[in-house]
Amino acid sequence: MEQHAAPVAEHAADTHAAALPAFGPFDLNDPAFWALVGLIIFLAVVIYMKVPNTITKSLDDRAAKITSELAAAETLRKEAEAKLAEVQKRAAEAEAEAKAIVEAARREADQLAAAADVALKDRISRRQKIAEDRISRAESDAIRDVKMAAVDTASKAATAIITEQLSGKGGDDEFAKGLASVTKALS
Repeated sequence: MEQHAAPVAEHAADTHAAALPAFGPFDLNDPAFWALVGLIIFLAVVIYMKVPNTITKSLDDRAAKITSELAAAETLRKEAEAKLAEVQKRAAEAEAEAKAIVEAARREADQLAAAADVALKDRISRRQKIAEDRISRAESDAIRDVKMAAVDTASKAATAIITEQLSGKGGDDEFAKGLASVTKALS
């Protein structure tokens, strides 16, 4: 194994000998050195291409856009609050108006009910008066009819009695006299 290790060490020494020379503290064979060189070149290209300014401008633009969106959102919120207040005010007004309409309808219904009650009582009293007048007329008509029937019956009875008692010329005189007095009484 020692024989085998010796050629590897010689080979490593040959590789270093063929490597790039070192400049002062920098070893050109060191990968970290080249990573540093690449980073510096990258940063130089980034600065040369003004990438930081572009990034800053992009961030500033984005911040301005966000600020304007926040302002617009605040404006919309205020408008929404104003509209909400207006809608609530209109709702309150509509509710008050509805209550007023209902109250007016109640008052009107009460007035109509009172007027209907008065009209009904008036109609009932008129009909009662008409009925009483009809009853009174019917009573007077009935009394008159009864009187007429009584007079007619009495006159027929008297005529029959007188006719039986009086016959001849004296009877005729008495009949004419009685008939004249009955006719006078009836008129």
